[in-house]
Amino acid sequence: MAEYKNMLHAQRAYFGKGECKDVNFRIAQLKKLYQWICEHEQEIMDALYQDLNKSPFEAYATEIGIVKEEIKYTLKHLRKWAAPKRVRTPITQFPSKSFIYPEPYGVVLIMSPWNYPFQLTIAPLAGAMCAGNCAVVKPSAYSPATARLMAGMIKELFSEEYIAVVEGGREANQALLDEKFDYIFFTGSVNVGKYVMEKASAHLTPVSLELGGKSPCIVDETADIKLAARRIVWGKFLNSGQTCVAPDYILVQRSVKDKLIKQIGKCIRKMYGRDALANEEYPKMINEKHFDRVLGLMEGAHIVSGGESDRARLKIAPTILDQVNWESAVMQEEIFGPLLPVLTFYDIKEVIQMVNARPEPLALYYFTKDKRREGKVLKHISYGGGCINDTVVHLATSYMPFGGVGNSGMGGYHGKDSFDTFTHRKSIMKKSLLIDVPIRYAPFKNKLALLKKIQ
Repeated sequence: MAEYKNMLHAQRAYFGKGECKDVNFRIAQLKKLYQWICEHEQEIMDALYQDLNKSPFEAYATEIGIVKEEIKYTLKHLRKWAAPKRVRTPITQFPSKSFIYPEPYGVVLIMSPWNYPFQLTIAPLAGAMCAGNCAVVKPSAYSPATARLMAGMIKELFSEEYIAVVEGGREANQALLDEKFDYIFFTGSVNVGKYVMEKASAHLTPVSLELGGKSPCIVDETADIKLAARRIVWGKFLNSGQTCVAPDYILVQRSVKDKLIKQIGKCIRKMYGRDALANEEYPKMINEKHFDRVLGLMEGAHIVSGGESDRARLKIAPTILDQVNWESAVMQEEIFGPLLPVLTFYDIKEVIQMVNARPEPLALYYFTKDKRREGKVLKHISYGGGCINDTVVHLATSYMPFGGVGNSGMGGYHGKDSFDTFTHRKSIMKKSLLIDVPIRYAPFKNKLALLKKIQ
């Protein structure tokens, strides 16, 4: 579309002026963003409540607070990250000096999802800004209240030639992906991620894909069952299960299965009440299409607890499913809803084989007191990231990258990794003009033996 071409032309022209490469400029813009968030927390919470029925506590803990912490951490370290780094030089290049210069890619596209619409838009945007890029932000049309709020925020704070927002649905996504960007950062489903990568390949545009998958939660016989149940319920039913790193299913050692299911049921009632659908703090499904899809995964399933739904409020109660196998409908796709299937195992070798037989998950959680078994899981299963004896919290830190592997995505961000993701590392060797070693120049007669000695 002509308007997108004009927008990108303006951003490239602005980037070419070099203003956003200046570290002082980047810091000033991040401070403006941070200040706006602090002053408009209630409006952000209201938008998240409107889109997903998130309580103020959940909205702050999982969206606003994480973004603020990311920006604060970035402001503290940005000057160091952005400075050229001196590195060693091989003796064969004597005399010379070697440096790595971090430089921004240019104009980047950030495509964000609806489930954590504020956090998963503004955290990568802060990464793009701290690296010195211009950016086009495309929020999800499925979370319209938060999309409108972020569009207003960005238009208020930044010129469109620096940061621009494109609202709209699938047509807008497709039109943007037809354009050439210098980097694309996408968060969403595996299928759409494949489409994004295909479109990016036409321009050889590098991408980060933050996807998902079926993340297992393993509980063995040595685990603290009460604590495991509490932390599983918290991580699973956060945002009503609409979390890319939510425990998708449980693999519990057969000897403690009944005990775990009983404790999970108790924790659900304690956290959400006997009627979760009437709990004003319990989030809803994002829309009716998603509501119906999740209900369809329960058809014919053995429901141990929950199963109730309210179409008028788009709510589905926290639900435990037993007698599940790998062929069950609920095991054929990422659930992305408040259904918790329970499968069993006999020993940890069986778990490793079962998980490795399927695409790499975005997250894995393991509840155990056995360090030997813990070591086996960490060593022999590939996944994006995870926790031992907890769920979800591994992404709430600026000290580790968050991202997937294989089918669950590529690339990582948070903290320094956000800066690195949106930065090209330019390698420079500066040679001395005082000495010019003649061995490298032709003719090469009788020089090979000497070359072998010095290399």
